[in-house]
Amino acid sequence: MKKVIFSGVQSTGTLMIGNYIGAVKNWARMQDEYDCIYCVVDYHALTVRQEPAAFKENARSMFALLIAAGLDPDKNTLYFQSQVSAHAELAWILNCFTYAGELNRMTQYKEKSQRHADNINAGLYTYPVLMAADILLYQASLVPVGEDQKQHLELCRDVALRFNNIYGNVFTVPEAHIPQMGARIMSLQDTDKKMSKSETENPNNVIFLLDPPETIMKKCKRAVTDSDGLIKFDTANKPGISNLLTIYACLKDISTDECEKQFAGMGYGALKTAVGEAVCETVAPIKKKYDMLISDAAYLDEICIKNGNRAAKAAAETLDRVKAAVGINTF
Repeated sequence: MKKVIFSGVQSTGTLMIGNYIGAVKNWARMQDEYDCIYCVVDYHALTVRQEPAAFKENARSMFALLIAAGLDPDKNTLYFQSQVSAHAELAWILNCFTYAGELNRMTQYKEKSQRHADNINAGLYTYPVLMAADILLYQASLVPVGEDQKQHLELCRDVALRFNNIYGNVFTVPEAHIPQMGARIMSLQDTDKKMSKSETENPNNVIFLLDPPETIMKKCKRAVTDSDGLIKFDTANKPGISNLLTIYACLKDISTDECEKQFAGMGYGALKTAVGEAVCETVAPIKKKYDMLISDAAYLDEICIKNGNRAAKAAAETLDRVKAAVGINTF
């Protein structure tokens, strides 16, 4: 049997080039080798107040964009978290096997509490437990994660091991799957920060997959660089140039060494133009397919229902094992 890969995508915002390079592009390459389960995690998004109509529309848009970006719904189980009630049910059980001290150490909770000081809710606090339930429900062996999610995956592993030590081999203990290149695409304007699809302060920091070509080119040409004029991959001393080289290399499927040779003797303007053109070339077919999908409500509904039912069946098998282990009656 194929190993299971699981990952979730927030239902708010829209995909940007960092998501595509660091996650979706790699997921599409895995879909023949692994049993891939990808979830639009709409329950997780409720830790922040959402406007219902926009929230629903954004989640549906994200679902369509993931397919447009390369996730074949016939090869991957792509669904909405809220379609499978076992996520919330297992999260409650795992809450009882997670220590408050472990949750207190979660850095994302501390950061989000500062950003949303008027809404520090229990869901924000127990967010990592729901994430653990998402993963463990499907007996996932591998979880593609960025550096910012490694702490949550470690908690998931600790909880799975703790449960298994008490009740036997109930859960597969997952490992992190981090791409060798492109796992951390940085902001175009602030290279100390990772590019984020939730960026609201400065739209020039991030390139969204649905940005028009002229916007993409402007953002690339405004990207911060440095003053020495040398195109060289050196993340410590040349973070802006290194970030642009990483984007180009990942989109062209070449190494950063090859990029350096390609742009040897050229100026920063040439690099920025080439990066912009590479991004435009990549997103053009994605945007075209997205426009087709988002206008076909019946097709999207069919995929959602089919894959949601498939996910629910797999999740129920694990949940029944968990209930039997702890002594909860199942009928």
